Amino acid sequence: MKHNFRELTIWKRAMDVVTSLYQLVSKLPSEEKFGLKSQMTRAAVSIPSNISEGSERSTNKDFKRFLDISLSSSYELETQHLICKNLLILKLII
Repeated sequence: MKHNFRELTIWKRAMDVVTSLYQLVSKLPSEEKFGLKSQMTRAAVSIPSNISEGSERSTNKDFKRFLDISLSSSYELETQHLICKNLLILKLII
């Protein structure tokens, strides 16, 4: 069963996450261009990308697999966000 990803609330929210994330990482130091910035943007973009890719699969089982991949990317992004927060806290302490 195919889904129209543009109508899925989860895809719309994931697109909002990407937009917010790009605004956030633009404030990170330039030395993070190939570090956290790159990692975080790739993880964020992966979330709606996998939702849209999975929506075209012919079975719900295949679609679920892509949703699982998307969820994994969201956990990756959450971890990277926590790393950013920890680094900021360290900078404030030192």
